[in-house]
Amino acid sequence: MPALAPIGVRPDRYLPIMESAKAPPIDPAKGYRLQQLGRGLFLVTENAYQSMFLVYETGVVVVDAPPTYAKHLRAAIAEVTSLPVTHVVYSHSHIDHIGGVKELGGQPILIAQEETARLLTRARDPNRPVPSVTFKDRYKLQVGTQRLELSYHGVAHEPGNIFIYAPEQRVLMVVDVVFPGWMPWRRLALAQDVPGYFDQVAEIDRVPFETLIGGHVSRVGTHADVRLQLEFMADLKSAAATALKTTEIGREIDPADKANPWAVFDNYIDRVVVQCVNTLTPKWQSRLAAYDVYIWDQCYAMEQSLRID
Repeated sequence: MPALAPIGVRPDRYLPIMESAKAPPIDPAKGYRLQQLGRGLFLVTENAYQSMFLVYETGVVVVDAPPTYAKHLRAAIAEVTSLPVTHVVYSHSHIDHIGGVKELGGQPILIAQEETARLLTRARDPNRPVPSVTFKDRYKLQVGTQRLELSYHGVAHEPGNIFIYAPEQRVLMVVDVVFPGWMPWRRLALAQDVPGYFDQVAEIDRVPFETLIGGHVSRVGTHADVRLQLEFMADLKSAAATALKTTEIGREIDPADKANPWAVFDNYIDRVVVQCVNTLTPKWQSRLAAYDVYIWDQCYAMEQSLRID
């Protein structure tokens, strides 16, 4: 067993966050950090969630409004311009990224992929209004002299999760897929399609961006961050595949439990995951922030996908 607390066991403390994963600190008086990404394009974050907004001649386009800091988002916009928010782009349907949209005020045009519209219609959540403009594959949002290119690349994190690309500024925002400098959120960011998730990270690397907004954690990303995550994911897949093939079913279980197929299988899966974690830890625990927090989850998600997908 590696010296990492398994799921359900609280460590004295987690591994320290390496400097390469950190961003400038948040001003406690403001509660957010504002970062310019190019002409009229800005990141807003409290170093856990990320949004961006684009200022054009007569208004502002917001991409995502997390409920945790939607009021801060309004303050951040006011630092830059007094123009109204005219459009909001939903990256996808999840509450933690768009549940603060009403805090922006006014009646902006809401834009999303059609699967996001379907999920929000089903949810009937007054804090996540159904978008009035939807698209299937691609949508070009031209506002004054500014442009955002929205595109859908299939299911990975969830249906409807889109790429938002600002071509002039060479900024790409894709939420809950790549986590620059960090271990992905648990179980490959709760990916609903794990093979699709692998494909999508590779597709992100093919976009000609200079700055990547991942929607979470502290700093912006680069192609080097995408390739680091791809390398980790390849190692994860290899380690889980090897563990599945080399772990003997029923070897370390009380004979009295062998008539219980659920117990036999649970014992096998747990030992597969231990081997997967042991394989990855020497190389990766010092390369991705919060490696120790979610490595068990990643190995569970990977071995499950390899068995059933």
